[in-house]
Amino acid sequence: MTVYFIGAGPGAADLITLRGHNLIARCPVCLYAGSLVQRDVVAAAPEGARVIDTASLTLNEIIAEMKTADAAGDDVARVHSGDPSLYGAIGEQMRRLDALNIAYDITPGVPAFAAAAAALGVELTLPEISQSLILTRTAMKSSAMPDGESLARLGASGATLAIHLSIRNLKQVAADLRPHYGDDCPVAVVYRASWPDQQIILGTLADIRSKVREAKITRTAIILVGRVLNAGDAAESRLYAPSHVHLLRPHRKSS
Repeated sequence: MTVYFIGAGPGAADLITLRGHNLIARCPVCLYAGSLVQRDVVAAAPEGARVIDTASLTLNEIIAEMKTADAAGDDVARVHSGDPSLYGAIGEQMRRLDALNIAYDITPGVPAFAAAAAALGVELTLPEISQSLILTRTAMKSSAMPDGESLARLGASGATLAIHLSIRNLKQVAADLRPHYGDDCPVAVVYRASWPDQQIILGTLADIRSKVREAKITRTAIILVGRVLNAGDAAESRLYAPSHVHLLRPHRKSS
C-alpha cells in the first residue's frame, strides 16, 4: 500500500500530469483538497472509489483515513493543488506516515505561478532585467516567516517575486516593496489561474490594492511583482544568438 501525493496543477483539469491522472484512475481511495482542487480533477477515480474532500478535515482525520486504507491494503491518491512541494502542507503528513511505517510517493504538478505567467503571456526571467524568481508569502494568520525572509529583505534583490497566500495583505506587500521597486513597478494579481472564472488584475505597486479591492478578490490569488511584467523591448537571450557557440551548435565556418 502506498500514499501517492499528487500535484493537481493550478486548477484546470487538463493541467494535471499524465502520471497524476493515471494514479487517481487506479487508486481505490482519493483524498483531495476540495477548496483548491476542482472536482473534475478527481473524476478519473475508479468506480466505487472512496473519494473524500478533505477541506473540512484536520490533519489527524486525514491520517486516520490513510491508516484505514493501509489496513485494507488500498493505495491512496492524496491530491493537492499546484505542486505539493510549495505550500502543500505535505511535510507533516509525510512525517506522520514515516512514524506509521506507511509508504508514500510524490508526483509533482504545475505550480500556480507558472499558470499565472502563462495567463499573462510573460517570461518571468529576462536578460538584464531579472534572472531570479523568488517564491514567498507573507505572515498573517499563518505561521510566522523565518528570520531573514521578510518581504522587504527579499525585495532588496530586485528579483521577480511570486507572492502566495497574501492577497489580503496587499497593503503591507506594497509598502514593503515600494522602496526597492518604485511606485511604478508593474504588479499582476491572478485570481484562480487556469480556472473557468480566472481573473487578471494589472497595476503598479501604487494602485494595485485599490484595483483588487474594487474587484473584491480576497483569496486564491497569486501576486507577481517585477519589471519583467512590462519589459517592452527587453534584451534578447544569448541562447539562440548566431555568435553563441555550444556543443550542439558549433562554430560555423564562413563560406
